[in-house]
Amino acid sequence: MQPYQRVVIKLGTSTLTQGKADLSVAHLLELVRVMARLHQQGYQIILVSSGAMAVGRSVLGQPSLPKYMPAKQMLAAVGQTRLMEMYSQLFGFYQIPVGQVLLTREDLSHRRRYLNARNTLEALLQYHVVPVINENDTVSTEEIRLGDNDNLSALVANLVEADLLVLFTDQDGLFTADPRTNPQAQVVREINTPEIPPEIWQAAGGTVSGLGTGGMFTKLQAADLARRSGCAVVIANGRKPELIWKIAAGEAIGTRFTPLCSKLESRKRYMLAEARNSEGWVKIDSGAAQAVRNGGSLLPVGVVDLGGSFQRGDVVRIIDQQQKQVCLGMVNYSHEDLIKIRGVQSGEIESCLGYSYGDEVLHHNHLLIM
Repeated sequence: MQPYQRVVIKLGTSTLTQGKADLSVAHLLELVRVMARLHQQGYQIILVSSGAMAVGRSVLGQPSLPKYMPAKQMLAAVGQTRLMEMYSQLFGFYQIPVGQVLLTREDLSHRRRYLNARNTLEALLQYHVVPVINENDTVSTEEIRLGDNDNLSALVANLVEADLLVLFTDQDGLFTADPRTNPQAQVVREINTPEIPPEIWQAAGGTVSGLGTGGMFTKLQAADLARRSGCAVVIANGRKPELIWKIAAGEAIGTRFTPLCSKLESRKRYMLAEARNSEGWVKIDSGAAQAVRNGGSLLPVGVVDLGGSFQRGDVVRIIDQQQKQVCLGMVNYSHEDLIKIRGVQSGEIESCLGYSYGDEVLHHNHLLIM
């Protein structure tokens, strides 16, 4: 099995606290040590971390998590700064910078916000920064909450087109029954069927620690979501930090969910679906058409005409000067912006617009050759 390169790792509250009331700094240091090793070996690591409210409770000496939303948001505000400080210090031991990214459901469902989040994460990875992601609990209300970081991690894996999503829990993987009540329960080593069997859903239990908002059921939901976008998923025991290295190297650890499609197939389905609703088109010169067909990106200097109405992030048709369709692609600039920058060199974009979303009208990672 080939090793993975872009890995999303989700650490839940029970993993960070080791089932106790306070954050286990010793365990967190071991987790960071292994992730730093991966980072130094060239892996791109994206960390989705819970624990802010538990840390906030510890800082303020609160005996229990309050039920009402404003108090939870208050604890998250206090705890998030402390948690990020710890990640910054621990990764700093290995000269690895970290960057905080706070998201809500709206950030991942609204097209413009989705693009902004994706571009921010891509930039962090490009500069070898480890993104540390959490739901934006300080401002989230029930209407815009995702509710758990398991499903957030799956959405992030889709957002950055990750190769692998690792969901850590306090068990060795997904079991055929609840191992806390059934000693005959066995670890399910792999799920590769299009539909997860009903008995597996029934066996997935909830949280018992009272510290987190998820459980095995939400991990199963997240795994099913991520594998449908072309990402492999592993559910494994977060009490054993060294497993991160083995899982990233492709070893059979915990419960593995096989991707149901490739990342290219997932992107292709999305673009084809979006293209049906788009009237936008961009005409390019012969040199640009050849560059795109050879795997390059589309630069504004190659744009000769455009039509239809489209916004940044929309999927448009790219045609050559003979009106032949070259590709479909997700554009970095709106129709209005592209009118101003067509035919210019990439270095002139900012002077034309007053801002820039990058050198490319269409990046080669976000186009589909027809």
